[in-house]
Amino acid sequence: MIKLVPIVIEGYTALGVEVLLPKTTLLAVTAGDGYIMCGALDVALLNDKLKDRAILAGRAVGVKTLDQLLDAPLESVTYEAERAGIVPGMKGRAAVALMASLSAQREG
Repeated sequence: MIKLVPIVIEGYTALGVEVLLPKTTLLAVTAGDGYIMCGALDVALLNDKLKDRAILAGRAVGVKTLDQLLDAPLESVTYEAERAGIVPGMKGRAAVALMASLSAQREG
């Protein structure tokens, strides 16, 4: 089953995604041009093999719900996320808010 959940953070609406799979749940929250995800995200792959895509993303480990993903510190982030000011240790909620605000600034 796939569940989509609107999440309001600092006035921006992000989209939470839960994908229920056998023995695991994939979690992601996307806003603007980026996203954060559970431990299934392979940051090294994004930074190395897909670096030409300049993906703005962060990874939190040990999370089982969207709320936990938002409240957890990011364990790793892509190079593009670092350029945007998102760093390891930053809470997921703050990273999503920054992603959304950067996108809104470009559009506004």
